[in-house]
Amino acid sequence: MQRKIQLEERDIPTHYYNIQPDLPTPLEPPLHPGTKQPIGPQDLSAIFPMELILQEVSQERFIEIPEEVRSAYTTYRPSPVVRALGLERALDTPAEIYFKHEGVSPVGSHKLNTALPQAYYNKRAGIKRLTTETGAGQWGSSLSLACQMFGLECKVYMVRVSYEQKPYRRSMIRTFGSEVVASPSRDTNVGRSILEKDPSSRGSLGIAISEAVEDAATHDDTNYSLGSVLNHVLLHQTIIGQEALKQMEKAGAFPDVIIGCVGGGSNFAGLALPFIREKLAGKKLRAIAVEPSSCPTLTKGEYRYDFGDTAGMTPLMPMYTLGHEFMPPSIHAGGLRYHGMAPIISRLYLDGLIEAQAYEQTDGFAAAVLFARTEGIIPAPESSHAIKSAIVEALKAKEEGTKKVILFNLSGHGHFDMSAYDAYFAGQLDGQVLENASTLN
Repeated sequence: MQRKIQLEERDIPTHYYNIQPDLPTPLEPPLHPGTKQPIGPQDLSAIFPMELILQEVSQERFIEIPEEVRSAYTTYRPSPVVRALGLERALDTPAEIYFKHEGVSPVGSHKLNTALPQAYYNKRAGIKRLTTETGAGQWGSSLSLACQMFGLECKVYMVRVSYEQKPYRRSMIRTFGSEVVASPSRDTNVGRSILEKDPSSRGSLGIAISEAVEDAATHDDTNYSLGSVLNHVLLHQTIIGQEALKQMEKAGAFPDVIIGCVGGGSNFAGLALPFIREKLAGKKLRAIAVEPSSCPTLTKGEYRYDFGDTAGMTPLMPMYTLGHEFMPPSIHAGGLRYHGMAPIISRLYLDGLIEAQAYEQTDGFAAAVLFARTEGIIPAPESSHAIKSAIVEALKAKEEGTKKVILFNLSGHGHFDMSAYDAYFAGQLDGQVLENASTLN
């Protein structure tokens, strides 16, 4: 039985898939943070290149990938789909379990899929420098490498709790030539203001976004780059699902269930959106977005307009949110510690096209350890949430006596997260459950 389902470099997609024209309900427009009126392209031109702004609102179903970006993808793409035979045997399940292994990228995660085109389009627009936020450090290291490849400077505002938990992510960012500081920092007005109120602030993605946006808006040669949430980011990630469609066809096993962890929504969207197009065309398919119980944006948040950052500098977006001032607990899945959800994912959930589940971090680590011991891959804490859900679905198939095909996105490896595994083995982690979201702003 073939374990790895591989593609050739010529099979790397030539176009990104844009789900917007296929959505049953069109997205509501983002609003200007000051006027609360729908924003236009010029409102975003201070921090984004026009090509990305046009992708944000495009109604073209397929958008061509520049040859320079497609060439850069060949350093690690196509990524394999792997049959999790060891996990299947351990669970004694009739289900077939597959995973798309995005941890094979040079930075160890899916984030490079959008970092490369973002750096390319900014370089082509004459930008010299990019700023960004990062939670667990996967996005910061991805943009750092992309900037190095396309000749840009980069400054990364890394959420302080992750800056302290994941020192080797900091080292990776610096190795690729970028500057990295803990957020909140004293380098911006936003950071200084937060530190005056709370000198021991552990930070959040919302705060780091505010700092990076302020930095970009106050430097003429600088743009801002976001690693999740926005439409163009999810667009770039669809190379994951497009490859996976070809690979599952080669395996002769179209999935009954697809699964991905969600923080802002990029890796789940990357796998799911091309498959959801098949669902909209009549294929029977469940798509499950899995989040941490401590930051349950979909399962306990509310759908409304909210800021993407803590300081209220970004446009207001229609999304599921826990409130832009929500401070998530210091769980180790730093990439999932975000108060809001991508508008596209939020719309799909609101319309009942996808499902959502939430699990405690201890359940995630238990699933991750089983996966590591059966498949030989140590997953990132973020990805462990998807693994947990895949295990639950496989055990349901066992209980029902049904053969089910499960495909999940292994969004990254956990080689820089071993201190988190040490804490888990020492019994020093708790579940971190948000019991009541009704009191949030």
